[in-house]
Amino acid sequence: METLLLTYILAKDGNRPHLLRRAFAEDARLEMVVNTGAISFPPIVRSREDIADVLVRQFGAKYENIYTFCLDRPEPDDRSDRFSCRWAVGMTEKATGVVRVGYGDYEWRFSHPAPRLVEYLRITIETMVVLPDSDGDRISDWLSGLPYPWCAAATFVKTAPGIAALRPVMDGLKG
Repeated sequence: METLLLTYILAKDGNRPHLLRRAFAEDARLEMVVNTGAISFPPIVRSREDIADVLVRQFGAKYENIYTFCLDRPEPDDRSDRFSCRWAVGMTEKATGVVRVGYGDYEWRFSHPAPRLVEYLRITIETMVVLPDSDGDRISDWLSGLPYPWCAAATFVKTAPGIAALRPVMDGLKG
């Protein structure tokens, strides 16, 4: 399970759509719940290829310096068919340098038996804040210094730069 999550993050953050073949079933389904106006995604995506297009190709065409963190880590021998965790992300917009930092929840479902692949992923985006490009270096330095991609929420919050606009994200992760 941990390997599947890691493969997804490396594919998305590194703009490597081919990696999703190792993580997602061909007929996988993605649901997006977006509770913020700061970013948008289609509500439902069907098939691994369409997921790769939305979450990797299109996302990677618009953003760079992407760091996604799972704030909970599955147990190494966890063989269950479900896993939920909170996540946090930071990135810069390629065209403008504008910075986005946010958090939400992942709900994963996995196939049984082998090969285990992601059959379903629900991504909830709770909060996404937008910061000026002048904050880009501070945010990138902070994110690149965190344990990646597994980071405790307390570490994410405790090490955050003192930028007032980050408060909604930090308050949400404390709660």
